[in-house]
Amino acid sequence: MKQILSILFALGFVAVAVAAPPNFIVILGEGSGWTSSSVQMDDRNPASKGTGVRTPNLERLAAAGMRFSDGYAASPRCTPSRAALFTGKSPAQLHMTFVNEGRRDSAGEVSGRVLTLNASTELPAAEITTAEFLKRAGYATAHFGKWHVGRVSPSQHGFDESDGATGNGGPDNVAAPNPKQALAMTAKGIDFLERQVKVSKPFYLQLSYYPNQAERGKPQRRPEPTDDETLIVDQTLGQLLDAVGRLGLKGNTYVLYTTDHGTPGRNPPLTGGKGMVWEGGLRVPFIIAGPGVKAGACSHVRVSATDLFPTFAELAGAREPLPDGIEGGSFADVLKNGGGGAVKRPREEFVVHFPHYDKDAIGPASAIYLGDWKLIRPHETGAVKLFDVAKDPGERRDLARELPDKAKELDARLTAYLTAMNAQLPKPNLNYDPIKPTEVKRGGGKRKETP
Repeated sequence: MKQILSILFALGFVAVAVAAPPNFIVILGEGSGWTSSSVQMDDRNPASKGTGVRTPNLERLAAAGMRFSDGYAASPRCTPSRAALFTGKSPAQLHMTFVNEGRRDSAGEVSGRVLTLNASTELPAAEITTAEFLKRAGYATAHFGKWHVGRVSPSQHGFDESDGATGNGGPDNVAAPNPKQALAMTAKGIDFLERQVKVSKPFYLQLSYYPNQAERGKPQRRPEPTDDETLIVDQTLGQLLDAVGRLGLKGNTYVLYTTDHGTPGRNPPLTGGKGMVWEGGLRVPFIIAGPGVKAGACSHVRVSATDLFPTFAELAGAREPLPDGIEGGSFADVLKNGGGGAVKRPREEFVVHFPHYDKDAIGPASAIYLGDWKLIRPHETGAVKLFDVAKDPGERRDLARELPDKAKELDARLTAYLTAMNAQLPKPNLNYDPIKPTEVKRGGGKRKETP
């Protein structure tokens, strides 16, 4: 038998070694928009990068890999976006469409600019996460930083290592966890990489950054929208990229950077921001480098956080079928084809469902994307808005009256999707005033927050 195997090896009929499965590192920024860095996210649009901030390490990652001009968060708020990233399912399907903020009135409703229906803020135990899926395929898994999808430990959702079920305040539950926690979580991540290299084990590492809640101004008030979060992420990203190089991981490791939603306030040249289904709340940086990814490429294929689960599963060569209900699709072929191609999802459209009174004067709203088209449905009035986001990413020209048939088609698709997902719909709040300050709880204390 040994002689036969020797002959087959010599003739090349038996592979000498099997390629090791790739590693994955996901860096999730907090509340940083499409133009919150010095990376030009769209090679056709000079306005798609920030002018008042320099992020050399994000530039370094982009130069080594691929930018997606049309990268999207699954929600304009952090908890639903994170839940979608972990599961490959939309917040609408998960019934996780908001965050654990707000106060209830005497009737039990959450008042002001916040929750008005019984949406969950705890990631269901029955949901299979990317970490659980890859762990079953032999991966070591770790999550360091902001968790914010409930009080259950990440260890119950497939992560071998973590620093707990943290929220905005980090492990110390303070108003301004950075830069301490940004540096600490990066150090933990690098230590995790070093240990996996020693035992030759593939890994999935996620680093989720905390917001800078009191970097300027009065300590009880969140500062005006700044790029501070992006700057601290860029600094620690440099440390991480250096470690990847030092440990000899470049040739077999995918490193991805994206964010959970746009910045609060303005996100020029886009309209809107955090808490809104306009482009400023949803279109975010999306950069990935790794084996087979063309350096310096810019793809115009629409991708979202829900696509990460199936993409990593395909790149890992996982044999187990994807869990039922996955809405994302793999963009592995797009990575391998220099940015061209398409993402094959179970449904052709991409929907963001945000049925809450938050930071937008139009109130609860949903958005549907199909090709170059985007339709926004404000649930209070039903007066839809239609945009060609390829030509008009700033959503300046509403085409709903000019193209009523297209608006009707997308509106019907949106209804069909929400029905299929059994999506929760908003309850009218006749006292809603998006300008009026609202008392909210965050980091263990109360404070006034304005849009």
